[in-house]
Amino acid sequence: MFSNAIVRVPGKSLIHGLSDSKNLGLPNYDNAIIQHKSYIDALKSCGLKVNVLEPCEEYPDSTFIEDVALVTSECVIITRPGAPTRRNEVNQIDFLLREEFTNVEVIEAPGTIEAGDIMMVGSHYYIGLSERTNIQGAEQTIKLLNKYGLTGSTVDLKDVLHLKTGLSYLENNKLVICGEFKSDPTFSQFDFIEVPTQESYAANCIWVNDSVIVPLGYPLTKEKISNAGFSVIEVDVSEYKKLDGGLSCLSLRY
Repeated sequence: MFSNAIVRVPGKSLIHGLSDSKNLGLPNYDNAIIQHKSYIDALKSCGLKVNVLEPCEEYPDSTFIEDVALVTSECVIITRPGAPTRRNEVNQIDFLLREEFTNVEVIEAPGTIEAGDIMMVGSHYYIGLSERTNIQGAEQTIKLLNKYGLTGSTVDLKDVLHLKTGLSYLENNKLVICGEFKSDPTFSQFDFIEVPTQESYAANCIWVNDSVIVPLGYPLTKEKISNAGFSVIEVDVSEYKKLDGGLSCLSLRY
């Protein structure tokens, strides 16, 4: 169960964020602010206390706060983002996490890792090897997890930006899954909630205290998750989709 979340309000520089989805157009800042507030409300409705950080205009992607730190039950790992323009974002969160947590570890060069590539299943962490996360970063992370009695393993990615672009663990052995991961033997032990290809964006959803927050506009996925026994909350994050971002990217939950 989660008690807290940290989010960062997007800055006006959001329109300059990284994106491979240029065909969707630039994000609208005013709409992004409205959607971000709705996202915060959804987290609060799940019982979380939400720490809302001010915008950081210097870093357009900094609202995707999940990527810069992994918060586990035993430690916090400050990441080293694979995108060079995002690397100094860690300085904007490091001090805050050190005030709250005792065990804080840091990924060192040449390792790179973004927490969008890390999926927690109990005390085990699946780590996607992607353009943003290299083997050195993954190995450092696994070593640090082991230090605190946790475990980790790597998953090779082919098509998606981050591991959690195509996977979301919903507890009770339920795994929302789409695309390349459906045939990956790594995940064969899970009970699949398969996302239709046309709704692949909805594979990035988040379990929060027995509710599942899903992106608005994906009715087939919503129905499947609801039929699996979860209470579903829809949040419009269409402006963040334009920046390859999803629901999990927008908060650190612990």
